[in-house]
Amino acid sequence: MTVHLIGDSTMSIKEPKAYPETGWGLPFAYFFDSTVTVQNYAKNGRSTRTFLEENRWQPVVANLKAGDYVFIQFGHNDEVPTKKSYTPEAEYKANLERFIRETRQKKAVPVLITPAARRKFDAAGKIEETHAVYAALVRSVAQQQKTPLIDLDKKSQALLQQYGPETSAKLFVHLQPNEHPNYPQGKIDDTHFNELGAREMAQIVLAEIKALHLDLADRIVKPAVKKD
Repeated sequence: MTVHLIGDSTMSIKEPKAYPETGWGLPFAYFFDSTVTVQNYAKNGRSTRTFLEENRWQPVVANLKAGDYVFIQFGHNDEVPTKKSYTPEAEYKANLERFIRETRQKKAVPVLITPAARRKFDAAGKIEETHAVYAALVRSVAQQQKTPLIDLDKKSQALLQQYGPETSAKLFVHLQPNEHPNYPQGKIDDTHFNELGAREMAQIVLAEIKALHLDLADRIVKPAVKKD
């Protein structure tokens, strides 16, 4: 069985020059037994529209087999009108529907994922919603198409709230000048995860796979039981 990941930078595998930035698709690949292969097609900066325009979806469809999974997570780059990757709401919805339709034509299983939350707190220390419109579109498509949904937006907001305004910075790329050779000037990035943040997001996705009772859940690596 192959799990195909399509999405943006919060999911993608990074080039070494971007470390410690880490997409959750990287740790996710290690959760399954040897019967599962994870293929990560996610790419930094991509929206549903640019992913299609750059012919990144076509090889995924070509390789799909019955019983495979396609995890679909876009929104960060679709929702910003000033970005070149901007995708209007109706087109975003239509693109998600196309991913679902073409996955099902190959008898594979589509799974929709709302975009991971950004780290943004109000003055009172309450997490703010940063994907309200586009996450809601994902939820409505999932409902209409009867597609399994992993609400990473809601779940990651809850996790960030649990960590709180200060400690949640430990999940993102926050670096002091000269702390990391890739970022000599330092970096404050409340969108992209470091390794810890990526692991936390992957754990949310894993828990939701179990909660949805997907067949894939049966192939999650079981921890070895220590014998006395």
